[in-house]
Amino acid sequence: MQEETSEIKEIIQEDIWGSIKEFLNMGIHLGEGEKSIHLTVGLLLLLTIAFIITKFLLKWLRYLFTRKMEQEDRQKFSSMFKFINYVIYLVVVLVTLSAAGIDITLIITASAALFVGLGLALQELFQDILGGIFIIVDKSLQVGDIVEVEGKVGKVFEIKLRTTRAITRDDKVIILPNHKFISDIVYNYTQNHKTTRESVHVGVAYGSDVDLVTQILEEVAAEHKQVLKSPKPFVLFDDFGDSALLFSLHFFTNDSFGDPKTKSAIRYKINAKFKEQNITIPFPQRDVYIKQHQKPE
Repeated sequence: MQEETSEIKEIIQEDIWGSIKEFLNMGIHLGEGEKSIHLTVGLLLLLTIAFIITKFLLKWLRYLFTRKMEQEDRQKFSSMFKFINYVIYLVVVLVTLSAAGIDITLIITASAALFVGLGLALQELFQDILGGIFIIVDKSLQVGDIVEVEGKVGKVFEIKLRTTRAITRDDKVIILPNHKFISDIVYNYTQNHKTTRESVHVGVAYGSDVDLVTQILEEVAAEHKQVLKSPKPFVLFDDFGDSALLFSLHFFTNDSFGDPKTKSAIRYKINAKFKEQNITIPFPQRDVYIKQHQKPE
């Protein structure tokens, strides 16, 4: 009796296992001959499990690498990690297919021409991505940096894998492809520190008291709130111009992005103090001589 029961159980188990194998082997065939690909339910389940495991592993690795990073660096790393995710998922698919007994050389061969075409068509996109990776890794650009690209000055507020976004002085957003930061000349006003040296140029009439002019310029700089006391502002007597003595006021500020407003306020103050001291700011003058030709008698 026990033997019959055990035989019945074995038969039932074999039937169940056979049904499961039949279900897992259900699918479609792609191609013909030895290099045909058989997409089955079992293969799809295997790929799904591989994706889930990979997702959890990547999430754990991301936490492991970013747990001690600052929020700004963490955001940059997240952008780079997204790109790495795509590559890892592609490798997982190929490895899983190979482990399932599928010849992946057919897939690689079929995709080679497509990848070459995409590479040529999207080479600038890849340059942007590589530029983004370099920016993130070597920290050549930070959120909050003041940069000048092609004559446009902007404050960086977002760095992504492909593009960098900055807001200009007239409150417009400029989107910069990241390849510009590795192929073009870019001025970073705040790469070393936030303090920058700015200057205001002015000309005074010949015969003016140059010591008084220097004193007024230094006083104007010292009175402005955006001008740092240290390093101390200084004045240079630049040159003897065609119609004026040329001076420049140099000062240091922590707000290079708001620099035009600071310079404007300083010019207003210089103009007012020059009027108080009767110092003239000349304008170019030209003497024109009219020569008359006399008609012969």
